[in-house]
Amino acid sequence: MPPSISAFQAAYIGIEVLIALVSVPGNVLVIWAVKVNQALRDATFCFIVSLAVADVAVGALVIPLAILINIGPRTYFHTCLMVACPVLILTQSSILALLAIAVDRYLRVKIPLRYKTVVTPRRAAVAIAGCWILSFVVGLTPMFGWNRLGEVERAWAANGTKGEPVIECEFEKVISMEYMVYFNFFVWVLPPLLLMVLIYLEVFYLIRKQLNKKVSASSGDPQKYYGKELKIAKSLALILFLFALSWLPLHILNCITLFCPSCQKPSILIYIAIFLTHGNSAMNPIVYAFRIQKFRVTFLKIWNDHFRCQPTPPVDEDPPEEGPHD
Repeated sequence: MPPSISAFQAAYIGIEVLIALVSVPGNVLVIWAVKVNQALRDATFCFIVSLAVADVAVGALVIPLAILINIGPRTYFHTCLMVACPVLILTQSSILALLAIAVDRYLRVKIPLRYKTVVTPRRAAVAIAGCWILSFVVGLTPMFGWNRLGEVERAWAANGTKGEPVIECEFEKVISMEYMVYFNFFVWVLPPLLLMVLIYLEVFYLIRKQLNKKVSASSGDPQKYYGKELKIAKSLALILFLFALSWLPLHILNCITLFCPSCQKPSILIYIAIFLTHGNSAMNPIVYAFRIQKFRVTFLKIWNDHFRCQPTPPVDEDPPEEGPHD
């Protein structure tokens, strides 16, 4: 660690490392749980795995790169740009995975009888692949030219220096705020979030409508099905709420930077917003453990079987009161 690191930077690095140490094992556990539990193999949980992969990458890749940027090494412009882009890719992947989950829940309650013929494993895989391809396109757009190279080159040339600019690597020095606000936020973050809110409102409306119907002797299964759907929809809506809560502050600060350049942004607010975005990757496994019994049971089984060396007795992995309808 360079001797020039201040006490504040050391505290920042310590918090980031702590977030990574929670995020990576937690999301690896989510992926592991889906792999070992057959009851977690439907489309929703495949999309959850895609979300967990993005969260693992945040802890294993983005946080180390964020620490590197915070130290402020001097690098070539495009090297710094490559360091800044992964967080854009992974953020977009998380948003699209959440959108896919919301659409999947909507289809489960809108067309329950035809759901399995519409949402096939092949179509779910194609949707996941499409989400990742689109995420790379959106996240790598600055590499294609929408960046601050022109401004940096003009300043570089004004000093009489030739060649590719060498800068202190900071996110805002290479990523255009026009890109972050007009393209990233107004096109690829805010509309999907609003769409997901509308989808979940419709999901809750449809479920409540079914549950409010008078229960007859023959309606036990539909009542149980929609009761289970309501519980899991609440859990997934909570994941969406936490994502919005974690990412909106940073995007709001970006809007302030673009629309009010003279406005002062306290450093502490910027750091809190950054911690929230990174910390969101550690939240999801905790929500799954406390809110979805299938995950909770599988987490405990993995812990006992592989870390305590005390195999657990067989359990009902698909309890009637939790989880998607099979």
